[in-house]
Amino acid sequence: MVSVNFISSIGKSVKSAYNRMPSVVVKKDNIINGVAYIGRKWTSPQQRLILGATAIVMQPYIDWKNKHVDDKTRKVSVARTCAKIIAGTATGFALRYGFIKGIKAFSKPFSEVPKDAKPFAKKMMTWLTPKNMDPNDMDALDQYRNAMGTIWSLVAMVFTNFLIDAPLTKFLTNKFIAHQQKTEQKGEIKQ
Repeated sequence: MVSVNFISSIGKSVKSAYNRMPSVVVKKDNIINGVAYIGRKWTSPQQRLILGATAIVMQPYIDWKNKHVDDKTRKVSVARTCAKIIAGTATGFALRYGFIKGIKAFSKPFSEVPKDAKPFAKKMMTWLTPKNMDPNDMDALDQYRNAMGTIWSLVAMVFTNFLIDAPLTKFLTNKFIAHQQKTEQKGEIKQ
């Protein structure tokens, strides 16, 4: 049983450590400006890469430390988790990036369309350009392109989850498991 004196001593140690910490002043405007910058400049493909990098660092470790299952299940779980993360990140990034670039190709500002371009080419270059857009507000156009590209990529991912992600996950899982078994046979992995 934990005594009251023990808990009190822990509290005093934490308070003492806190009092010895140097004071740090964080300006609220810097945080707000930083978050606003990330929101404006980091598009959904970059955000998907960050999500994938975070997942590949954390999730396999969590699966590996699961002591409620046997060793073989843990190894398969880690392999499957890694495969899911790699497949999901790769297809998610590629689709988002591709759709944003595609939207950009068809949403040129009217002022940037060459005067000597053929009528069909002019129509295609401005096909997705908002008609009521301020021609000088390039930030708004970039936000529009990113939003439209992300929306269309999410619609496409409904289908690519079954057509690309699932088969790629299965393929990668089998490759990882085969690699694990080969290294275990060589005696490189010790339990």
